[in-house]
Amino acid sequence: DVAAALVARAHERRGQGAFRHRGVTPGMSDAKHIAVVQGAPSAAVQEIFRALVDRWRPTVRIAGVVAEDHGLPDRKCRAGYLRSIVSGTLYPIFQDIGPGAEACHLKEDGALAAGAAVEKDIVAGCDLVLLSKFGKLEAGGRGLTEAFTAALAADLPLLTSVSPAFEAAWKAFAVPHFDIVPAEAEPIETWWRAIHRGAASK
Repeated sequence: DVAAALVARAHERRGQGAFRHRGVTPGMSDAKHIAVVQGAPSAAVQEIFRALVDRWRPTVRIAGVVAEDHGLPDRKCRAGYLRSIVSGTLYPIFQDIGPGAEACHLKEDGALAAGAAVEKDIVAGCDLVLLSKFGKLEAGGRGLTEAFTAALAADLPLLTSVSPAFEAAWKAFAVPHFDIVPAEAEPIETWWRAIHRGAASK
């Protein structure tokens, strides 16, 4: 089972056991280290992520990637690129099979390269990991999976989103170590402040 193997690897690297899951409450002092943003289309979530990165980056070391649209018309699949938060590098993840195509074909090598870069940025040192989405590739143990695992292993705060179609795979991977956060800037800020205060008090 792919998800079970990922969980085992993350826990082995992290050296800790299972986690708890609960909804986030404004100002809560026991916020979980993983926040999953839900309640808006993926493009809107990525826009929120970009705005928060711009707001936080002067004082917070952030490793990770944010997704960007490919900008091509008449494509059902909107996945285009993953942009490194640290370097600004664009990693293409869209395999264009022409206008009107119903299927979404992802370029796995681009996602793998992005994930490898994030792993290096985590090793170099950061305060927060932001990974655009746990989706089709990650549900199969590919894509950004190793970056997710590296963030867990390092016990770093992780901000992400999860494709609804792959919620079961996500829960098998991360349950129960995550909070569900609404797709709005303020609740995400509340989660981060709670995490940051908790880290500062240790």
